[in-house]
Amino acid sequence: MKKTIHRYKEWWLLVILLTVVLLLVMIPTGFEREIYVNAVGSKARVVSLDNSNMYQTGVVRMGEQICTIEILTGPHAGKQTEAINLLNGKLEFDSVYEEGDIAWVLVEQDTDKEILFTNMVSHYRFSKELLLLALFAIGLIVFSGRTGIRTIVSFALAFLLIWKVLIPATLKGYEPMLVSLLVGTFLAVSCLLLVAGLTKKAYAAIIGTIICSVLTVLFSMWGTWYLKLHGAVMPWSESLLFAGYEGMQLTKVFQAAIYLSCLGALLDLAIDISSALDEVQYHHPTISRTELIRSGMNIGKSVVGSQTTTLLLAYIGSYLTIMMVYMAQGTPVMSILNSPSVAAEILHTMVGCIALVLVAPITSVTCGYLYTSRNTELKVLVQNHSDASITRK
Repeated sequence: MKKTIHRYKEWWLLVILLTVVLLLVMIPTGFEREIYVNAVGSKARVVSLDNSNMYQTGVVRMGEQICTIEILTGPHAGKQTEAINLLNGKLEFDSVYEEGDIAWVLVEQDTDKEILFTNMVSHYRFSKELLLLALFAIGLIVFSGRTGIRTIVSFALAFLLIWKVLIPATLKGYEPMLVSLLVGTFLAVSCLLLVAGLTKKAYAAIIGTIICSVLTVLFSMWGTWYLKLHGAVMPWSESLLFAGYEGMQLTKVFQAAIYLSCLGALLDLAIDISSALDEVQYHHPTISRTELIRSGMNIGKSVVGSQTTTLLLAYIGSYLTIMMVYMAQGTPVMSILNSPSVAAEILHTMVGCIALVLVAPITSVTCGYLYTSRNTELKVLVQNHSDASITRK
């Protein structure tokens, strides 16, 4: 009976969070405005190319490609027209097309809906991205079953909360740290309840994550002041100022980004420890609170080492080319360590590692109090006393 009620509650939780996901999908961000009033985005196939105005300069290409395209979607589907692909000599942004490529284009039209000119935007990748997402979802469901479905809901919720709540609220001038903490807390609670269910291990992981979230926010605020880092160290951050958001507090956005980048690792380690202690308590129901906490500490010692290394590799991977540039130029190590970009990554890594070190004992202590009671402690003392008496006899 209890299992049926528990399962019923979990299904209701899934339904509620699915409803939240659907609501987030439907609500506007408030920034849906048409920059190009008379332009239509369409999918197109490259039929032929004229590369006579494109030239090579060192390792980059500049000039323009004139592409003859067949429009595949939108009001001009089936029509062929010429499109311009401007090359600015930036490998990061430029796309070079070949015959047969599928591209996303912007069609400028007049008041009679006739085509004026067409610009090539980029290769069309949306269908391939959907395929990758589908492979991930299918693999997760096949491997994890119902837990996989709950994980997919959690995944969607995380993306939508950031895209539909955190980013718009920050752009509208709300306190970035407060918004990120609220979003992170809601995400942590919903994610852990979805993955672990309405169980003590989920509650313990939630408590540990929330406490460490607050500490992570404080550490990130202190760290930016201590290392004298400005939020402009983030890629594209200055573009916000030039896009009409001169009042944007980039340093606070940077601090919020540090917290969000650490949240996933906190969730992971908290649920790892609480799940492990759940198994320990299940197979040894008379374990004392002190022993259970000690077991959590021992588990944490092993897991924290691998988690901190994982965090380090993730951050180094994202800034690998910067490190390569410094080394290729023969930059002295002290200059590298004192540069803002590297200092920012060091701060990212250290705040994350400190948070991981803290979440292990906090979650262990929480599990100790949730899984054991004073009665359990007394039973253990009585059992130990009886064992000692038998041994003496």
